[in-house]
Amino acid sequence: MPKNRKLKVFAGVAASFAGLVGAIILLAEATIISFQMAILMFVALLGMYIGFGILIAVYRLISKLE
Repeated sequence: MPKNRKLKVFAGVAASFAGLVGAIILLAEATIISFQMAILMFVALLGMYIGFGILIAVYRLISKLE
């Protein structure tokens, strides 16, 4: 069961990332935002996912120490 749960969490994170990337592309193609703004939003989105991933990993490692 734990393998299945990890797969579901990974699929949820990947789907949410893909959905947000799709929304950014849609906004850029509709010229609601500029190309530079779209790139900035991609970088910010990637930074948030990597940053929160590191925070979650550190939290799990610290919780195992106690």
